[in-house]
Amino acid sequence: MKNLYNSLFLNNRFFYALAIVTVLFVIGFFVPMFFTFAKVLLFSICLITLFDIAILFSKKKGVELERTLPERLSNGDVNTIHLKVVNNYNVKTHVSLIEELPYQLQNRNFKLFEVFNPKQEKELSYNVTPYVRGDYDFGNTNVYVSSLLQLATKKYVLGVQKKIRCYPSFLKLKDFNMKAISNNLTAHGSKKIRRIGNSLEFEQIKEYVAGDDIRTLNWKATAKRNQLMVNQYVEEKSQSVYSIIDSGRAMQMHFEKITLLDYAINATLAVSNVILRKQDKAGMFTFSKKIDNIIVAEQRNSQMNLISEALYNIKTDFLEPDYSLLYASIKRKIPSRSLLILYTNFETLDALRRQLPYLRAIAKNHVLLVVFFKNTELSKIVQEKANNVNDVYDKIIAEKFMYEKKQIANELKKYGIQSILTKPQNLTGDTINGYLELKLRGLF
Repeated sequence: MKNLYNSLFLNNRFFYALAIVTVLFVIGFFVPMFFTFAKVLLFSICLITLFDIAILFSKKKGVELERTLPERLSNGDVNTIHLKVVNNYNVKTHVSLIEELPYQLQNRNFKLFEVFNPKQEKELSYNVTPYVRGDYDFGNTNVYVSSLLQLATKKYVLGVQKKIRCYPSFLKLKDFNMKAISNNLTAHGSKKIRRIGNSLEFEQIKEYVAGDDIRTLNWKATAKRNQLMVNQYVEEKSQSVYSIIDSGRAMQMHFEKITLLDYAINATLAVSNVILRKQDKAGMFTFSKKIDNIIVAEQRNSQMNLISEALYNIKTDFLEPDYSLLYASIKRKIPSRSLLILYTNFETLDALRRQLPYLRAIAKNHVLLVVFFKNTELSKIVQEKANNVNDVYDKIIAEKFMYEKKQIANELKKYGIQSILTKPQNLTGDTINGYLELKLRGLF
């Protein structure tokens, strides 16, 4: 009885029918014919409802469900979850599925509705887009089944509770790998790059064929072999590249539900993957009041797993970052010349100038690439039509801040520091393009 009480629900259609019977009983006080009709109708409704309940409870496993969850979720990306639902009843059924989704998804009205024929099996799916790293607890799937009469509903609690980790965006890695191989990232808002000069790493001496650069002719080998010989070069490999993530308060700002910190984390994962594909060494660490999540630049099979776990575990209180500590740590822990990709954000020129001495000191021994963000909300304000004086003031202030971002890029360039000013959604593509450009130009 307890199982029956917990799993049986009477539908609105049943109560609407009772309401009609009640009205007929009231009318029956004045017109006796309606009173007799109301009693017959009430008896019929109760009988049909009991018949409907008997159909629903005729099978212990009237509905079966198999839910396929991914091994891990990709932050900021669309993740697909698959459901396989089997109707074991011999009648047509109406099935509603309510998922117990993790609280981070903030979806309290999730519901799937399907009509099943007798003994029918269906493959269903739905998408979730997480915006926060961490553990996501998926609960049970509550399945509510009604027959064609739809007077009663039986509830099934199916599916297995499971905890899934949400990692930095990894679903787009394959896409960026293909684009990195072709050096074509224009689809992500980056410019095409042109190779300047040759790499300095010698590979071999080979016979000259039409199309070889005549500037690489090796005259000594040519004299010995009595035929034209050229030097062949390849891209320099095994160079150290560190992604440095500012986990301070400037990275707390949200764009499209994701913090700048998580944009930088997602970009670091994709960039590190491209770096390793290019036979360079990838490493990373974060900084704020202290240096955390240090992964030494290496080129090994397990490096991506180490970087992924470190990025997943980044925790921060969004405190004011200490650039003097950053400089001291780099000087102590990265002795050889490397490419340092610094993800940070400067909103004003004064904010940059306070940290500029440390950035210049870092750039003396390393190639420093500073990646910071355009404020896309300001762009929207500038593009909107001004309807009153306050709107005009807002547009002027927004234009001032946008111009100051460009001044920051020019200030860095003046001291020989490379920079990328990008929209948050274009961060990954622009950063990969910046790395490839510096590599092809032989700047590190």
